[in-house]
Amino acid sequence: MTQKITLAGGCFWCIEGAFKQVRGVLKAESGYAGGHKENPTYEDVCKGETGHAEVVQLTYDPQAISIREIYEIFFALHDPTQLNRQGNDVGTQYRSAIFYHTDEQRQQAYDIIADMQADKTWANEIVTEVEPLEKFWPAEDYHENYIERNPENAYCQAVVSPKLAKFRRTFADRLE
Repeated sequence: MTQKITLAGGCFWCIEGAFKQVRGVLKAESGYAGGHKENPTYEDVCKGETGHAEVVQLTYDPQAISIREIYEIFFALHDPTQLNRQGNDVGTQYRSAIFYHTDEQRQQAYDIIADMQADKTWANEIVTEVEPLEKFWPAEDYHENYIERNPENAYCQAVVSPKLAKFRRTFADRLE
C-alpha cells in the first residue's frame, strides 16, 4: 500500500527533480500547501500573500523506502535553517516544511529534527515547520518535470542542475 508525504524545501523544481530519481518514490508532484487561498496559482504564490509554500507531494512505497530515508534526502536537498528562504529565493513560499499525512510521519519528522540538532548537523537551529497537510493544490502542468523540459533555463543551469548533480553523487545507492 502506498503512502503520501508533502514537503517544502524552497523551489519545487529542485525537490521534484531529485525525488523523481529515488527508488521507492512512485510519483513526485509539484504544488502548493499551507496557505489560505483556494485554488492558488503560481503567480499568486510567488507574490507571497497566500501563505502557501511551494511543495512536492510524494507517493511512495514504504516497503521500498522508509519515511526516515525520505526525510534524510529532503534535509540534504535544502538548508532547513534558513527561515522563509532558500538561497536567493526569499519569502514564506520558499520555507522549509513537512506537511505530514500520518502520525508516524509527524513523529519521524520530530525525531530526525531532534537527531540533527543533537548531532549539530547544521550550525544553526533547524526552522522546518511540521504540520498536518490540510490541502494540496497541484501546480500548473508546466511545472511538472520542469528541469527535464527546460535545461536551458538560467535558474535551472545556475541552481537546479548543480544541486541535482550533488544529490546524485550523495545518494547514488538510492537511485533507480
